Amino acid sequence: MAGDVSGKRVLVTASSRGIGFNIARELLIRGARVTINSRNPENLSRALEKLERYGVAHGVRGDLRKREDLEKLLSTSWKLMNGIDALVWNAPNVSCEPCFLHEANYDDWVEAALIHSVAPGYLSSLLVERWLRERTNGTIIYLSSASVKEPMPPLVLADVSRAGLIQLAKGLSRNYGKKGIRAYAVLLGSFDTPGARKNLLEVSRIKGEPFGETWKREVLNRTPLHRTGKWEELGSLLTFLLSRDAEYLLGSTLLMDGAMTRAVML
Repeated sequence: MAGDVSGKRVLVTASSRGIGFNIARELLIRGARVTINSRNPENLSRALEKLERYGVAHGVRGDLRKREDLEKLLSTSWKLMNGIDALVWNAPNVSCEPCFLHEANYDDWVEAALIHSVAPGYLSSLLVERWLRERTNGTIIYLSSASVKEPMPPLVLADVSRAGLIQLAKGLSRNYGKKGIRAYAVLLGSFDTPGARKNLLEVSRIKGEPFGETWKREVLNRTPLHRTGKWEELGSLLTFLLSRDAEYLLGSTLLMDGAMTRAVML
């Protein structure tokens, strides 16, 4: 897969561990400059220490659920890297997950909307306005889940609220693509992260079965490859999307799930 991110300045949200952290590492390996983000200062510090060996990484503490932190995240990241060429939007889990519809209260729904809809939307508004003012190009990649195509009941809050990222990527691209501003949505399948294991550990507890059985059924056996996604595979895809080689894919939604879902992309 073609693509080059050498020297690109990339902001990766929710990136002190899990998917966000591994994306930051993959982009650093490929020559990008990266700013990572976490609301937990200890996690942020540990992540930066681990990333030092791979390239130039900065860190900005901030809670993605808070307006003032989103504004600070953008302004500080811009200063640290002397500009932002791209945003890779990654989100933390909703606090109650895994939780079924009948278990979710009002505050759970508000948190889900803030994390998966309001925060990426508002941060995109801030970033696009800055790009237009600076008369520069930019790219946004919204990470979502394959489960917005084929819902998973324990993740109903996230699935409902992050489904809008597909519309956000298309709408942004149609309106600003002529000015060199692009957006994409990537629907991910299973990757081996602490968050994924935490959710499935709770599922295994509810079902009263060993964690290994739950992991095999809910993750490994859902794809004909019988494995999770590899970080280098995701890194290669994002490198391509961040490059000019992906320009005509403007506004597209891509499914990266090892054929886990039965739904087709139309």
